[in-house]
Amino acid sequence: MNLKNKFMDKKNNQIVKSLTEKLLKIIGFEGEVEIIDSKDEDNKFICNIKTQKDASFIIGQNGDNLQALQHVVRLLARKQTDENIKFILDVNSYKKDQEASVVELAKSLAKQVALEKKAVVMRPMSAYNRRLVHMVLADNDEVTTESTGNDDDRRVVIKPTSL
Repeated sequence: MNLKNKFMDKKNNQIVKSLTEKLLKIIGFEGEVEIIDSKDEDNKFICNIKTQKDASFIIGQNGDNLQALQHVVRLLARKQTDENIKFILDVNSYKKDQEASVVELAKSLAKQVALEKKAVVMRPMSAYNRRLVHMVLADNDEVTTESTGNDDDRRVVIKPTSL
């Protein structure tokens, strides 16, 4: 990564951090905002909100509030910079833990599908988590995956390759 890109990344990190802090203050929540460099293929960074008492309110049911807050921060950052800054907004590493849980469930269900030779339909999940399931099981020769359903009812079906 060249020096200009590194500078822009730091600048973008600071913009997202500042916007997140301002929004938290406006809506009356307390929390310390930290930037964590992520080494994923999308070159996203993580903006993590560390809070003791407001976590469940910020996260919301199934992460809905957190997703909405991330969307607002992303829109404000785009308006301020004229670029699409790639980041993940998290609270007390909720998304990281949820991601690990989705990966574990996908691998477990893939083993079940391979043994029983019967397709399994997962619960509805976000586009991000569906993509995660597809990526985790992409190299598994015993199963295939496909997304099915509409809108909030989209889910992953894990099928044996022999079907």
